[in-house]
Amino acid sequence: MNELTPQQAYERVQAGALLVDVRENEEYADVHARGARLMPLSTFQQTYTDLPKDAEIVLICRSGARSGRATEFLASQGYGNVSNLTGGTLAWMDAGLPTGDAQ
Repeated sequence: MNELTPQQAYERVQAGALLVDVRENEEYADVHARGARLMPLSTFQQTYTDLPKDAEIVLICRSGARSGRATEFLASQGYGNVSNLTGGTLAWMDAGLPTGDAQ
């Protein structure tokens, strides 16, 4: 599984990668990486087909565990350019990267 640091993930998102947050609604509403699209892991297997297979996708959660599972799942479904953000939203915030509005 491909792992990215928060800074690497931020650079990829700035270059056009999709940032997908797999936490639940309440967690996302509390704080999220700016630009992250919410797709809760609890319904991910029903909604993942909304993600384009030809896009680079970076998955994020609170600490990296749930997004790691989602990354492995997408790879098993034929998504070739997926990465897990190591340390999740906690590491994103610790790195001083922007939080805020959903896209």
